[in-house]
Amino acid sequence: MQNTQNRTVIDALHACIIACENCATMCLQEDHVQMMARCIQMDRDCADVCRLTATLLARGSQHGKHLLRECIEVCEACAAECAQHDHDHCQECAEACRRCAEACRSLAA
Repeated sequence: MQNTQNRTVIDALHACIIACENCATMCLQEDHVQMMARCIQMDRDCADVCRLTATLLARGSQHGKHLLRECIEVCEACAAECAQHDHDHCQECAEACRRCAEACRSLAA
């Protein structure tokens, strides 16, 4: 692992992955699942981008830093989408996405 700052970001990325995966799963169980389609799509995209970013940062890839900018954008979009829904899992996901975007921003600077 490169350094402590990378570790902090990777931890935030993993927390975001878990929150997004949980949110997508819980959204699929909602009564009006069609209304949650955008949320589910954003959750899945965000989890995938975070997963790849964490992997590249963990191995010290020069491409990890490039993905941080995309990860910030996707996390912010996912947070905005999830924040529109009153479900606890959506609100928890929005918060994890915001924390992840902030952590990525600190490393990208």
